[in-house]
Amino acid sequence: QVQLVESGGGLVQAGGSLRLSCAASEGTFGTKSIAWFRQAPGKEREFVAGISWSGGSAENGDTVKGRFTISRDNAKNTVALQMNDLKPEDTAVYYCAATRSSSPWFVSRVLGAYGFWGQGTQVTVSS
Repeated sequence: QVQLVESGGGLVQAGGSLRLSCAASEGTFGTKSIAWFRQAPGKEREFVAGISWSGGSAENGDTVKGRFTISRDNAKNTVALQMNDLKPEDTAVYYCAATRSSSPWFVSRVLGAYGFWGQGTQVTVSS
């Protein structure tokens, strides 16, 4: 069982930046594909970005391409989400999620593919 803890959320003005971090509790983190999802009030949870356990494959959601970057440090059991040029529509609770994968290139955009979830961190972007 892996526990995920998100941090780095907060309040920022439009055009600003935030860096979210996801820390995992166990050593098998390096064999898990990791993704960030977000959920705004009244909306479904949506894929933001994902990275394979090798770090060799990464994907961004269509609404954040060119603005957000996901990266990981397996030695430190952490995944980061650098968010630049933030917009009010980026306001949401951001969740870190993990799934076991035998492939070093596997990344999924599908919510149901992930069995481990953090509690989330709030990101609020003011206009």
